[in-house]
Amino acid sequence: MWALFSRHLRVWLLLAVGAPLLAWLLGRVGDAIERRRGPNMVSRIIHQGRRFLERRVRGPLRRREQPDADRLAR
Repeated sequence: MWALFSRHLRVWLLLAVGAPLLAWLLGRVGDAIERRRGPNMVSRIIHQGRRFLERRVRGPLRRREQPDADRLAR
């Protein structure tokens, strides 16, 4: 079934559905590690991966960023 989708549709599906789910999962794993052992290198790397994916996500599951007060003042 996956092979029947066009290349652009497959990329869109990965970015619109797969990336937000992976970012959510990384966030949960990073939080669980921090609860057990406190902030450490592994949890920081996992959270960096989550933030990286959240910046690249497109589509309906994208987390909307809140506008900064500095941006509104300009």
